[in-house]
Amino acid sequence: MKLYTYFRSSAAYRVRIALNLKGLAYDAVPVHLLRGGGEQRQAAYRAVNPAALVPALVDGDCTLTQSLAIIEYLEETHPFMPLLPQDAAGRARVRALALTVAADTHPLTNLRVLQHLTGAMGLAEEVKMDWYRHWLREGMAVLEAHLARDGDTGRFCHGDTPTIADCCLVPQVFNAQRFEVDLAPYPTVARIHAACADIPAFQAAHPSAQPDAE
Repeated sequence: MKLYTYFRSSAAYRVRIALNLKGLAYDAVPVHLLRGGGEQRQAAYRAVNPAALVPALVDGDCTLTQSLAIIEYLEETHPFMPLLPQDAAGRARVRALALTVAADTHPLTNLRVLQHLTGAMGLAEEVKMDWYRHWLREGMAVLEAHLARDGDTGRFCHGDTPTIADCCLVPQVFNAQRFEVDLAPYPTVARIHAACADIPAFQAAHPSAQPDAE
């Protein structure tokens, strides 16, 4: 398998975690999102993913995009070390937690959105960062509320083994730490992140451990 990735991409980070949890070997192909106006916008990469986003996963003749779709593909094709619960309600809960990050929060803070704010819209850098931190806090607050109230929350987002939800939570916390967002209002999120940080699969997926890390 070949994974087109960028060390600080939250979406690529999710997929790296899932691959590592399942013990799947892959070749990392770095796509620098800033160099030369963004390598993801060049024709060579658009031929892989017309959306000009990372990640993309190539598995034989199959090219996949969208991080959650890729992780679900890995779950179906490599069911050992499952990242979804066995029961329908549990699977729905894990997917909802994952989408709280991947659908409700991350798109508002994605690089192309931030670049549009300071580029075409001409907003100041401090306004952009206020936007970023506002939506990150909003998303973290929702995630915390769900995790704190629900008895299905265990050591991890759902029970005592990592799931797709944890694959999404950890990169989001990385973003919060990188931009100095206080995690004190989100103690359940912080506790789960700490539990994940002890696992080698998560450690190996961390941006600082990637071949293209700067």
